[in-house]
Amino acid sequence: MSDLNSNKNKHLTLDDRIDIQECLDKGMSYKAIGRRVGKDPTTISKEIKKHLCITPADNIRQTNQDGDFIPEVCPLLIRAPFVCNPCRKRRHYCGFQKQVYRAKNAQSEYESLLSEAREGIPLNSEEFYEVDRIVSEGVKKGQHLYHIMETNDLGVSKSTVYRHLNRGYLSVSTLDFPRVVKFKQRKPKKEDYIPKSAKAGRTYDDFLAYIDENNINSWVEMDTVIGRIGGKAIMTLDFTFCNFMIGLLLEYKTSFEVTQKITLLKSVLAKNKLCFGDIIPLAITDNGGEFANIFAIENNIKGEKETSLYFCDPYKSCQKPKVEKNHTLFRDIVSKGESFDSFTQDSVNLIFSHINSVKRKVFNGKSPYEMFAFTYGENASKILGIEPIQPEKVIQSPKLLEKILKH
Repeated sequence: MSDLNSNKNKHLTLDDRIDIQECLDKGMSYKAIGRRVGKDPTTISKEIKKHLCITPADNIRQTNQDGDFIPEVCPLLIRAPFVCNPCRKRRHYCGFQKQVYRAKNAQSEYESLLSEAREGIPLNSEEFYEVDRIVSEGVKKGQHLYHIMETNDLGVSKSTVYRHLNRGYLSVSTLDFPRVVKFKQRKPKKEDYIPKSAKAGRTYDDFLAYIDENNINSWVEMDTVIGRIGGKAIMTLDFTFCNFMIGLLLEYKTSFEVTQKITLLKSVLAKNKLCFGDIIPLAITDNGGEFANIFAIENNIKGEKETSLYFCDPYKSCQKPKVEKNHTLFRDIVSKGESFDSFTQDSVNLIFSHINSVKRKVFNGKSPYEMFAFTYGENASKILGIEPIQPEKVIQSPKLLEKILKH
């Protein structure tokens, strides 16, 4: 049974419609079907009435004043659910008009309606031809589109007019718009991705085999937290043995940015006589394109391998649970959707310093900072940008962000 709240305000799917048909075949009520699908009974009622498959009656006995035949109505169709689905006579001889709900037919009609709705203004509408007339006459007079739209209430946006112009729907062409001819078409930005061949030997199954063979019980889980779409992002690294997590601020969520930050981190560690591979010998991450430069992550500055990188299965965030769980502490301070554009690396370090100073029950009251510093030393955590916060001064709420932004 579907959860009513989880399906609220969502369109019906083919699976939902198949469930509706099966319920109708069993003679279930709208209320019962609604509980099964996770929708309000009125939604079920509208869905069924909107997508009925009607078959004319075989035994027509009455005519109206114009001589048109009027089929007799089956008495079972004058009450809910108004369909022949549960009727046993439907597949045998029945002279009445038949009304049947079929899931595949309903889905096809829905998809067709959805496609038409997304096409915009239909070409055969009077409103469209009126827009075409006004725009065309104005352009022929040498008027700019902005002037035309400000002078006349077209009821459409400027981008809509340009879109129809590029598709050749208007009476005028792009040659009649001197500026449009000069416009260069935007090139779609190619997003970074990880080639399938590059992940050979680095899959989650390979990861499990590696830690089993080498008796490893601790590694680093890597992920990316995004703020505003297209804005700054934060790459997070979680040390699973103690939930110690650091964040590296990225100007953009790209492989180039990740490569730069990892290379810089390796250089800083090397200057302090520390090895990246000693602190992070094994790492696992998701299939985000920002981690496409595998060799920059695995190899040291001299090009020698020092870290082993593996990838989770697609859409399996549960395979790196530590970092995903720790992100909830970050979201306690920075709400989802909050822009990172005003952040600096210092502000990110301060946020994670507070997160790492929160005492954990799993560590008998010790904080991730204390566990990490005990293992690698306080100098290592300081180089990674994390400072200890006194327990009474730890802020685990948006108040910390307000404090940071004020400074």
